Amino acid sequence: MFGVRLRFLGLPLLTLTFGCQVFAQAQVGSAPSITFDQNAKVFRIDAADISYAFGVNERGELQPLYWGGRLGASDVLPPAHSSHEVAAFDLSSSVSPQEFAGWGAGLYVEPALKITFPDGNRDLVLHYVSHHIDGSSLTVTLKDISRDVFVELRYEVDPASGIIGRSAVIQNKTKDPLTVESASAATWTLPHGTDYSLYYLTGRWGSETSLQHEAVRPGQRVLESRRGSTGHQNNPWFAVEQGPTGDEDTGDVWFGALAWSGSWRITVEQDQLQQVRVTGGFNPFDFGYRLAPGESLKTPIFYGGYSHHGVGGASRLLHRFEITEILPERPNPKPRPVLYNSWEATEFKVDEPGQAALAEKAASIGIERFVMDDGWFGQRADDHAGLGDWYVNPQKFPHGLKPLIDKVHSLGMDFGLWVEPEMVNPNSDLYRAHPDWVLNFTGRPRTEGRNQLVLNLARPDVRAYVYGFLDKLLNENDIAFLKWDYNRNWSEPGWPAVSPDEQKQVWVKYTENLYSILAELREKHPKVEIEDCSGGGGRIDLGLIHHTDEVWTSDNTDPFDRLSIQDGFSYAYTPGVMMAWVTDSPHWLNHRTTSLEYRFLSSMQGSLGLGANLNHWQPEDFAEAKSMIEAYKQIRETVQHGALYRLVSPRDGSEQSVTESVAEDGHQAVVFTFLHSSTMGFHYPRVFLRGLEKNANYKMTPIAGKATKETPETASGAYWMSHGFDPDLVGDFQAAAFRLERTSN
Repeated sequence: MFGVRLRFLGLPLLTLTFGCQVFAQAQVGSAPSITFDQNAKVFRIDAADISYAFGVNERGELQPLYWGGRLGASDVLPPAHSSHEVAAFDLSSSVSPQEFAGWGAGLYVEPALKITFPDGNRDLVLHYVSHHIDGSSLTVTLKDISRDVFVELRYEVDPASGIIGRSAVIQNKTKDPLTVESASAATWTLPHGTDYSLYYLTGRWGSETSLQHEAVRPGQRVLESRRGSTGHQNNPWFAVEQGPTGDEDTGDVWFGALAWSGSWRITVEQDQLQQVRVTGGFNPFDFGYRLAPGESLKTPIFYGGYSHHGVGGASRLLHRFEITEILPERPNPKPRPVLYNSWEATEFKVDEPGQAALAEKAASIGIERFVMDDGWFGQRADDHAGLGDWYVNPQKFPHGLKPLIDKVHSLGMDFGLWVEPEMVNPNSDLYRAHPDWVLNFTGRPRTEGRNQLVLNLARPDVRAYVYGFLDKLLNENDIAFLKWDYNRNWSEPGWPAVSPDEQKQVWVKYTENLYSILAELREKHPKVEIEDCSGGGGRIDLGLIHHTDEVWTSDNTDPFDRLSIQDGFSYAYTPGVMMAWVTDSPHWLNHRTTSLEYRFLSSMQGSLGLGANLNHWQPEDFAEAKSMIEAYKQIRETVQHGALYRLVSPRDGSEQSVTESVAEDGHQAVVFTFLHSSTMGFHYPRVFLRGLEKNANYKMTPIAGKATKETPETASGAYWMSHGFDPDLVGDFQAAAFRLERTSN
C-alpha cells in the first residue's frame, strides 16, 4: 500500500484508498492534486474540472492513460500496459501510445525527440528513471536505455482552469557532442475515437486568424511556420472536438497552444489504429541543435486543456488562463487605454508641430495614449532607409522628443513610440558599419523584404546593441508604450560567425534572446507597456504575449473584415490583448464605405484604438467619437476581461454577427450586433443571450442603435436567455450595441 499526504493552501485533505491505489486529493476548488501510485506506477493530475493520468508500462515507457473530465476520487485507473504487435508491420513500440517518444525501436508515428550521435547512431529509446512532485508541478526524468541522454518532462497545472503546461529539457550527459534533429514539447493523446474534428487558424497578411474546421482523418494534418517567427499562415493553437454538436458551447473539446515565437510545428495525427495524438514544438525543418557534453536544450511550453462546454467553453478557459497566468500584469491586468496612432494621418512625414496638433485633436475626444509611429528616427523619409539608426531625427525634432512628450502629457495623455528593433535597412549607418550582423549565407544574395534585412538577434553583440538602444531611449524619454514592429520573415538564415555544426541553433537562440530583451526591459522599466506587432498578426502566440501587453491583430482595419478576423482571433486569445482601430472610410484596402458608428462598434469588441486622420474630420465626427469613447470606457473591463460568447458567427457569408461579453462578477453584460445587408424584408434574427443569472434582473441600455419597441427595459436573466430580444437593424452595414446591468437577484 502506497499513500501520499500533502497539504494544499492550508485546506484539509481527504485520504482516499481504493484497490492498490491511494491518492491524496484536495477538496474541490482548492489547489490541484498531483499523485503517484507506486504499486500501479500511475501518475494522476486533478485540477478544476479535469483529470490527466499516465503510467509507466512494463517496458519502462511513459504511457498516457486518461485526459478528460474530472474523475471521482475513488475511481480506479488501471496500470499502463504496452499494446500488442499488430502483424509484423505495426510493432508494439509504435502502436503503444507514449507521453514523450524518442525515435527508435521501430517507432513509425511522429516522435517527440530525434537525435543523431557522433557515431551515426540515431536510435533513441526513453525509459522512466525518477520523478519529483512539488505542489502544482511534476517533473519526470527519462533516460535512453544505453546512452547518458536524459529528458526531464515538466508538467505545471493551473488550478483554476485545469490547463497543463508541458515542456521538456534534453540533457547531454555523454562524453561527446550530439545533434538534436527534432524536439517537441509534448504529445497530447486523446481517447480512442473516430468522430473527432479539428479547429485551427490560418491566414495571410490582411486576412489573419481564419477559423478552419474539418474532420480528423487518417494520417497527419501539419500546422507550422518555417519563417523564423509565428507567421500569418498558421497560428500555434488547436482544438479537437468529439462528435458534432451544432453548438459551440456544448460537447467535449481538447485544446492546446504552443508558447513559441520562432519556427514551430504542431502535428495532429490519427494512426493506423485510429489513435489520435497531437505533437508540438520546434519545427524540425532545417533544425539541428548541437549539444556539447553537459549542455541542455529546453523546449517551448505546450499548453493543453479540456472543456465539456464545447469550443466556446475552451476559449473562455484559455482566455481566463491567459489573463491570470500568461500576461505581464497577471493575474489582474489593467484595462487597456484608448490610444491614438498617428500613422495613417502622417505616415513617415512626422515632425513636432504636426504631431502636437494631432495630439490636441486626440485629447479632445477622450484618448488616453498618443502614439507616434514610424519616421521619427535616423534618416527615415520612407521605408528605404534609416532602420537600425535609432537616434532622433534632428530636422524633424530639433530639440529631441521631450517637447512633444511634454505636450502630450499636458493634454492628459501618456506617450508611446513605434520601433522596429530587429530590422535594418541596407541604407543605414548601422548596416554600413556591421554588414555581418544580419542573417546571411556567405557569398549568397541577401534577400530584402520591405527594403530591409533581419538582424541576427542570436549574436551576443546584436542582442547587446538592440537592448542598449532601447534602454537608452527609455532612460532619456518619458515613454509609457512601445509599439514593437517586425515587418518581414526570415531568409538566408545563416550565422557565419559560428562553426557550421552550430549555425542551425539560430532558430532557437534568436527567439530566446528576443524573450530575454523583453524581460530585461520590463524589469528595468516596469511602467513601460509593449505592443507586439508583425505586419498585423504575424507573430502572435503565448510566448510573445507573456512579455507584451497587447498585440496588433491585423493591418486590415476594415470594420466588416475585422468581424471575421476578430472572431477567429478570439478562439485562441483573450479580447483584452486584441487591438482594434477605428480608421478612415472608404477603407484603403477594400474601398468599402461604412459609418463612423459601425467602425466604432466593430473595434469596441476588443481593445479600442483610433488610427484615422483626425485632420480630415468634421465637428460632428469629433462629437460622435467622443460619445463612443465615453461609452466604451463604461464597458471595457467587461469586453477585455469578461467571458466571451460568440452567439452568431460572421463566417461563411453570414449576414449577421453577434457577440456577448459577461463581466467576471456577472454584474454587466455587453452585446454587439452587426448586419451586413437586409434581404427580402426579413427581420434580424432574434438574439438569445448566455451566461446570465436566471433569477437576477438586468436593465438593458442601448450603447448605439436600438432594439424593437417591444423589448422591455428590465427583465430577468431567464428572459434574456430564453425569450431573447430583437435588435432593430435594417439596411447595409448596420450595427447596434447594448449594455445590461444587473439590478437585483
